[in-house]
Amino acid sequence: MPAPKELDPTTSIAALYGNKVRKLRLRAGWTQRELGEKVFVTHSRIAKIELGIESLPRQLSDALDEVLGADGDLCDLWWHIGYAPPHVNWFQPFFEAEAEATRMHKFCQLIPGLAQTEEFMRALFQSGSIYSGLDLETKVAVRLGRQALLDAANPPWLWIILDQAVLYRVMGGPGVMRRQLAHLLALTERPRVHVQVLPYEAPEPIAMGGSMTILTLPTGGDLVYLEGIRSGVLIREPEEAAKFSFVYDRMQANALSPSASADLIYKVMEEHYSCAPSDPA
Repeated sequence: MPAPKELDPTTSIAALYGNKVRKLRLRAGWTQRELGEKVFVTHSRIAKIELGIESLPRQLSDALDEVLGADGDLCDLWWHIGYAPPHVNWFQPFFEAEAEATRMHKFCQLIPGLAQTEEFMRALFQSGSIYSGLDLETKVAVRLGRQALLDAANPPWLWIILDQAVLYRVMGGPGVMRRQLAHLLALTERPRVHVQVLPYEAPEPIAMGGSMTILTLPTGGDLVYLEGIRSGVLIREPEEAAKFSFVYDRMQANALSPSASADLIYKVMEEHYSCAPSDPA
């Protein structure tokens, strides 16, 4: 029987998670098949989890944590694995940097994940289900977990610039949109959250076609994350990051003020999504 493949927990959080599972399994004296039987999955899936090459839903992570007696350690790690499978690594570095950031500046052509309601993200994920093999509940749970950053004792400062078209792009029906815009307005009441709308009259061509996030880390350095439909890139070089910071500053100068932006969001909510709040459509 071949020796088990060596694990390197430093390569990714998924690898660290898998290494922890293997250590706890061996401490319990179980084979991969025995552990799989206890959480109702195949032994081959346990092997892939230990190697850090298998995504897993929150329910499975919770079950592994319980049967292995991890005392919540696996549950804590799961939130940092990210919604993409481990082999799709273009999102993972951003996910880790986001958790550490003290300031975030975002330009978005869609309501950003940190500001989405649960029903909005469900509609979004369902519409794009053909592009991902992960289950809906896993993706929703991970995104909701990311939002916990805003509820921390010392949350990051968050600036959001929304392309004006975002307010009119319907996702999930008028009821979902009305509650989403109401949630966005509620976020603006938080002292560290600022939302501005970039009007049609002030486009920024270099930023069209995707989203841009500038993260300021505790060290003071900035990272820039550019995301398209199915790809993303994290820019770490200071000179390159500075160029995108300049673009963001220009968009912020051309955007409506926070108060004028709130007025516009409320106006769109009332004029375009005036269904009853209880309307599920």
